[in-house]
Amino acid sequence: MGVIVAPILPGKLEAWKQFVADLSGPRKKDLEDFNRRNGLTRHAAWLATTPDGAMVVAYLEGSGADEVMPKLGPSQNAFDVWFKSKLLEVHGLDASKPPPGPLPELYFDSGA
Repeated sequence: MGVIVAPILPGKLEAWKQFVADLSGPRKKDLEDFNRRNGLTRHAAWLATTPDGAMVVAYLEGSGADEVMPKLGPSQNAFDVWFKSKLLEVHGLDASKPPPGPLPELYFDSGA
C-alpha cells in the first residue's frame, strides 16, 4: 500500500479535475496498463479542501505500490510521460526527483 499527499497548485483545480476525468475516460485503458505494469490493483484519489488550499490524497494498492514513483521517474512509456507532465502541471511534482520530505508514515490501520 502507498499513500501520496500532494497539493494542487493555485489555479490548477480545474486542470486536476480534467486530469482525473481523462484517467477514467479516454485514458482509462492506458491507466489500466500502467497499473498492471506497476503491480497495482487499486489506484484511488481523494480531493481534500484545507485552509491552505486543495490537496489530493492518492492511495495505491498492490504488490508494486511502494515502487511506483521510483519506476515512474525514468520511464519513457508514452502514457507515463504524459502522466508525469500532469503531475508537474497540477501538483508541481517532478517524478524524476525524490519527493521533498518524508513519505507519509502509517500510524494506524484497523484492517491490518
